[in-house]
Amino acid sequence: MSVSLADLLDSLPDGPVVWDAHEALERSALLERVERLASALRSAGVGRNQVVSAMFPNRAVAVVGLFAVWKIGAVYNPLNPRASDMDVTSALERVEPVLVMTVEEHAGRFAGRLMLSEQEGTWTLSGSSKTSQAPGTSRATEADGVALIQFTSGTTGQPKAVPMRHATVLDLIDRVISALRSTSRTAQEPPPRPLPNLIPVSVSLWGGIYQILFAFRAGAPVILMDRFDTLVFAQLVAEHQLRTTVLPPAALTMLVDDERIKTIEPLKRVRSITAPLAPIQARRFYERFGVVVLNAYGQTELGGEVVGWTSPDQRAFGLEKIGSVGRPHQGVSVRVVGEDGEPAAAGDTGELWVRTPSTAAGEVADSLSDRLDAEGWFRTGDVGSLDADGFVWVTGRVSDMINRGGLKVFPAEVEDVLVAFPGVIDASVVGAPDERLGEVPYAFVVTDDSPFSADELRDFSRARLSSYKVPVGFEVVSALPRNEVGKVLKRELIDRLRLTPTIETSDG
Repeated sequence: MSVSLADLLDSLPDGPVVWDAHEALERSALLERVERLASALRSAGVGRNQVVSAMFPNRAVAVVGLFAVWKIGAVYNPLNPRASDMDVTSALERVEPVLVMTVEEHAGRFAGRLMLSEQEGTWTLSGSSKTSQAPGTSRATEADGVALIQFTSGTTGQPKAVPMRHATVLDLIDRVISALRSTSRTAQEPPPRPLPNLIPVSVSLWGGIYQILFAFRAGAPVILMDRFDTLVFAQLVAEHQLRTTVLPPAALTMLVDDERIKTIEPLKRVRSITAPLAPIQARRFYERFGVVVLNAYGQTELGGEVVGWTSPDQRAFGLEKIGSVGRPHQGVSVRVVGEDGEPAAAGDTGELWVRTPSTAAGEVADSLSDRLDAEGWFRTGDVGSLDADGFVWVTGRVSDMINRGGLKVFPAEVEDVLVAFPGVIDASVVGAPDERLGEVPYAFVVTDDSPFSADELRDFSRARLSSYKVPVGFEVVSALPRNEVGKVLKRELIDRLRLTPTIETSDG
C-alpha cells in the first residue's frame, strides 16, 4: 500500500487539534470537514495525481484543504495570498491546476477558473474548466506518490516548482522526530503528551506546511498565527505553556528588539527555521531571554530538514556550537566539496552536498537531475563547512558568492561583522559591478538611528576582515526586502544596484 500524508490524521489525539485566531477545531470536526471537502473535489471531477492549487489564509480551512486533496490522491499546490496577481498567474500557468480552492475573500482573483470557494463552511463550485488543465495531462505528476508542488523561495532568481513525494517527506520527518526524542529517558517511561506546535509562518509556504505535518506525525495539535506579532506570540506561549517552538530569524530579531516583551516564559528552546541565522543573532536572543536557539538545515528540493540538533548534542555542546545547524540526521550524509570537486578538509569551506535515502534512489524532480550525481549526492548550492565534530556550518549560497578579481567573498561572513557594529541592526551584502575587478562587495545596512559615519563602519570591518572582503560602499536603508520567512530578496538589492553608476575602486 502506498504511503500518504493523509494518514497523519490518524495520529491525532482527541480534543482540539487546530487553533487559529477564530476557532479551536476538534479532531472529529476536522475529520468531518476534510471528508466534506474531499467529496466536493470528487464531485467537481478531480482525480488522482491531478494538481489542485489553493490560496488560503492561516486558518483551519488551510489544514482542511491540504488533507482533503491528499484524501482523494490529488496533488496540492499552495499559492501565497500576499503574492502579486502577476506572480499568481505565472504560478498557475506553470502548474496548470485542474481546479483552484480558496475562500470568499480571495475568490475574485480566480474569476473564470474552475474554483471551489468556501464561505461559512459551505463549498461552492464555480467557473469553467476550459481555463484549467485537462485531466491527466500534468507532466509533473505522471508518477504516483507526489504530495505537492511547492515553489522555492526565489530569493536570487525565478522560483522553481518542485514536486515533493509523500514517502520522502514522511521519511525525513521521522528522522527529525527520532533525533529530537533521543534523550536519557528509560524505555519504560512513556514520552510526554506533545504540546501544540505554534506555527508563526504562512501555511502557503513549505515552512508552514512542514510544521503542520511535523506536529501531526508527533501526535501534536497546531496553533496557526494569522501573522507574526510579538505580543500575540508571547501570549500564546504563556497560554499554552509552550517549552519549545519554531521561529524564522526575522521573528527572533523582532522579539529581541521589542522592549514591550519582558518574558517569553516558559519557553526553553527555539528551533530556527526557513532561513540562515547568524550566530550573533542567536547569542542576542539567548542573552535577552535565556532561551537557546538551535539552527536546522533543509531544502524544499530535498523534501525537508536533513541536518539538525539532538537533545544529547544540546546537552553535550551547549552554546559552544551556537550558530551551527547541527549534525546530519540518521541516514543522511553531508560532505563539503571544494572547487576542484574533491571533498574538503574539516573546517574548510565549499559547497554542501547531501545524500538522503531518496536522493540515493534517484528520486528527485527531473528539473533537479543535473544537481544529482551517480552516487546520489545532491548539490545543494549552499556554501558551508564541517567541523571536526561533524557539525555543519552554513555560510551562504554559491550564487551569492562575490568574485572580487579572483578573490572569493561570502556575504554572510561580512554581514555578521556589520551587524556586530553598534548601531547596525540588519545588513545584506551583494556584488556590485566593477570595471576592473568584475564585482566588489557592497553593503546595505539598517540602523537604529545611532550617529556614525561610513568611515567608522569601514574601519570596524577592516579590523575584522581581510581587506578584499570589506565593502566598497555602504547604503543605509529603512529595511531590507525580505520574503515571508525572513530571507533577504537579494535580487531586489542587485536590481537596485543596476540602476546606479558602475562602481570604480582604487584598491584591490
